[in-house]
Amino acid sequence: MSRMRFSNPDSVPTEHTMAHFKRWRKERANKLKLKDYSYVVPHVAPNLDYLHANRIEPSITWIGHSTFLIQHSGVNIVTDPVWSGRMAFQKRLAPPGIPLTDMPPIDMVLISHSHYDHLSITSLRRLAGDKQLLVPAGLKNKLRLKGFLRVREFHWWESATINGLTFTFVPSQHWTRRTPWDMNRSHWGGWIIEPSLELARKQDADLRQQGLKSIAGANDAAPSPALQSEGGRPVLTDNPTLYFAGDSGYFNGFKEIGSRFKIDVAMLPIGAYEPEWFMGPQHVTPEQALQAFVDTGASWFVPMHYGAFKLADDTPREALDRLESGRRQQRIEEERLVILPHGETWRLHGH
Repeated sequence: MSRMRFSNPDSVPTEHTMAHFKRWRKERANKLKLKDYSYVVPHVAPNLDYLHANRIEPSITWIGHSTFLIQHSGVNIVTDPVWSGRMAFQKRLAPPGIPLTDMPPIDMVLISHSHYDHLSITSLRRLAGDKQLLVPAGLKNKLRLKGFLRVREFHWWESATINGLTFTFVPSQHWTRRTPWDMNRSHWGGWIIEPSLELARKQDADLRQQGLKSIAGANDAAPSPALQSEGGRPVLTDNPTLYFAGDSGYFNGFKEIGSRFKIDVAMLPIGAYEPEWFMGPQHVTPEQALQAFVDTGASWFVPMHYGAFKLADDTPREALDRLESGRRQQRIEEERLVILPHGETWRLHGH
């Protein structure tokens, strides 16, 4: 295990004292009795035939919480694999969008950090496929001890090109811990997924041969929201750049990420923010998530990190209501928020 302790940009602390926990526990004892958890994130039957056969189109399928199946350039990617039925003593609020046994073989797994709601060793073991794990610095040895041999770890801003895609580990404002002894011994962050230059050139050459507009040119401007794929979702490109933010409080790093990458879709957290005095340094509010979306310059926003587990005092309905209210206040076009049900596949290019 790494003996190094990691920290946040600008040394923002996220540690809480026992007094903080006692205050939170006292406040929530009566508050949670008034909370309405009747709203459940909608679930649609996943298109398993498509997901198992697809090796061409880019797509995003929300499994739940921070777990996505991303298909890009023929590569099957899973983010923060958690199919757990419980988190601590809390039962899962909604079933995963795709049962673990129905998942297609996985090529890549991206881990944002080691908290249990973002990394389930049991789920990871049960995922089919000869999967390569990309993880934050400090986590590789722990996973190798668990029997995972194909592991590469990254510090912030480090990149690797694998199977035609470039993966870059980018900062977030958070913390991590799995045992009483490993506080901040591994890092935390998000991931940028973009086609490698070689892949983009090859795809452009193929399109030019067919007499079509190059992919590189198509990325110069955001596609019109009027273009819609099956299910009424926006059509993007064969060559999208995706940003999976992991878990984060609001920080200036969102602007820096946006300045370094031209992002098509940002998957950003909106839940586990209440009480804000306690959660603020580590979890964005829905309004802050919208500001992070603006900061990154992304074209579309897929909300995540809500609706699966009771991690804080907010409910899934409250998170979505505040997201919609904030969207109106910030005058962000409605179609730029793509709120996925569990199990739905957003096909980013409609062939």
